[in-house]
Amino acid sequence: MENPQKKPVTKYQEAFKILALKNNNPTAVHEEIDKIIQENFDRNNNIEVWKTIYSCIDLTTLTAKDTKTSVTEMVKGVNDRFKNNSSQLPPVAAICVYPALVNTVKQTLNVPSVHIAAVSGGFPASQTLLDVKVAETSLTILEGANEIDIVLNLGAFLEGDYDTVTQEIEEQVAHAKGAILKVILETGALEDLEQINQAAVLSLYSGAQFLKTSTGKEYPGATFEAVYVMAHAIKKYYELYNKKVGLKISGGVSSPEVAVKYYTLVEAILGKEWLNSTLFRIGTSSLEGKLRNVIMA
Repeated sequence: MENPQKKPVTKYQEAFKILALKNNNPTAVHEEIDKIIQENFDRNNNIEVWKTIYSCIDLTTLTAKDTKTSVTEMVKGVNDRFKNNSSQLPPVAAICVYPALVNTVKQTLNVPSVHIAAVSGGFPASQTLLDVKVAETSLTILEGANEIDIVLNLGAFLEGDYDTVTQEIEEQVAHAKGAILKVILETGALEDLEQINQAAVLSLYSGAQFLKTSTGKEYPGATFEAVYVMAHAIKKYYELYNKKVGLKISGGVSSPEVAVKYYTLVEAILGKEWLNSTLFRIGTSSLEGKLRNVIMA
């Protein structure tokens, strides 16, 4: 009897092998994370780190109740803090809103260094047609956004339809016209560390400029384990291709203590060169005020 022929290795299997997760044991990963944080948290829990984290915030409002008035007031707060600034408080990195409110931010914002970010591509479920995703991304940039946060097509990913997953990211990268494109993995919807790593790998090879944990909507937000996996994928990708990809943490980062823990984890894996607004972001609505209070105290 002849042995059945082996199926050829796909380009995706090859990519997963190249950027394989070194440690996919949840218990071991949890213990390593705990050790990193316990050994380094106290050193990092200080005003200089708080300032760095503050400068990496994507100040976010993404609710059905958002209005031009409410967004204008949020942006005016950013303007006022910049205008009345002392050396204690840097500007946030970006303001993140829905596409329909990008122009409101553009018309109100008076801080040159603060970017305008918007969710796009059928956020938060990514369950719409590719043409609609591309059109939304293109129109959002025309409105004035210079950063776009899209969601990886989880439905296609979970079925193993990696062609669709990568095509959608590549198409939106191509239509981003120079804007920074972040890919949300929605890690809270993925079953294990291996799935998170595979989603990260597909996004990296498809041209993502940032990997982002979560939408903060239907599924659980960021976890230390997810960030551990994503940071290691980014690190290995950089070592192989000399291309730096950013990391954005979102969903549940609502206190300075938690933010410092994430900072500490990223520092341990990627190094201090990643800990700036070019390569590190925290998407949040409530952290900004809490960090501001401890910095200005």
